[in-house]
This record gives sequence, C-alpha cells and structure tokens, in this order.
Amino acid sequence: MTSLRHNEAPDPQSAYLDAARACILDVGWRRTTLTEVARRAGVSRMTIYRAWPDMPTVLGDLMTREWGEVVARAVGEADAALPGTPTAADRLVAEVVATTRALRENELFVRIVELDAELLLPYLLTRRGRSQQAIAELTAGRIQEGQAEGSIRAGSPVTMARALLLAAHGFVLSAHTMVDDDVSEDDLDAELEQVVRRAVTP
Repeated sequence: MTSLRHNEAPDPQSAYLDAARACILDVGWRRTTLTEVARRAGVSRMTIYRAWPDMPTVLGDLMTREWGEVVARAVGEADAALPGTPTAADRLVAEVVATTRALRENELFVRIVELDAELLLPYLLTRRGRSQQAIAELTAGRIQEGQAEGSIRAGSPVTMARALLLAAHGFVLSAHTMVDDDVSEDDLDAELEQVVRRAVTP
C-alpha cells in the first residue's frame, strides 16, 4: 500500500481547505459557510467560489485530502513497526488495522460523526468516495504482491480488497457501539487483525 498523498490539493487551495477544516472542527458542517471559510483563509468570498461552487464540493476535497494523509501516515508507521522481513500478508494485516484505528481516531472524522453523521451516509449506502476507491486500489495492489510471493491466497485482488474495505467500515464507524467493560477497542482491533489474516491466508 503506497501513499495517497497525490490526492492533496495544491496550494493555495490547501490553505483554503485548512480554513474549512478549522471551521468544521469549531462549529460543525451545518454552520460552516463558504463566506466563513473565506474569512478564515483571509481571502474574498469570490476567491473561494472560484475554487468550489458550494460546501459539499469543499467537503469532498477536504475528506479526500484528510483521509489520504491519515492513510499514508498509518501505513508508513505500520510498515516501520513490523519486525524482520515481513511478507506482503503481514504488511497488509498491519496496514489495515493501523489505518482503521487512525481513521477512527482522526479529529475531523470524530467531529463529523458527532455532529453531522449523515454526511457519511452516501459513502456507505449510495456510492464509493474517492478515498474509498484509492484505499481499495492500494489494498488490491498489496494483495497482488502477496499472491505473487505466495503469502496471500488466490482470488480477484479487486474483489478481495473491496470485501476487506466493507469489513473495515464497521470497525471504523461502529466500534464504539461494541465497547464496554467487557470489550475494549484494543480487543476489537485484535479481532480485526484475525479477520484480515484469515481472509487472505492461503
């Protein structure tokens, strides 16, 4: 799984996305306007309108950038922490678990879930988002690598990657509903590790 950083918006749009991110963290999506984004970015409203026609398009670019950065960082840290000479299967398992945990703990993701969870519904019920597609493609690439070396079972890498993404959705979005005095998030992450490993083992 390689970096998703190619999805980052180029400057100066990156600064405008920073302003949008700050707005959403402060007041939530519903109360964030293009006018407020422009004010925080220190530019005119028309400058923002030239980049995005409305707030949904801003959110789409912001989420693509945010999740891309989260995944790139999580994958890098997971790979660096693996001992010895790991197989592609080892890397896949570590990367999926680390990415799931990182997304679940991301402050922008947490804020959206807390205040505006309906914003995520289209990506769960209607269509794949750009970040989901990119993650699925990266996962498929890792699966192909593992199949070539024999550490991952045969099968369509695209189908297997999408199935893993579907499984991970629950661990990202609903893990908190399964946490109590009997089961911790660490316990669930350990189970996710077993789910992924058993799903790809030859």
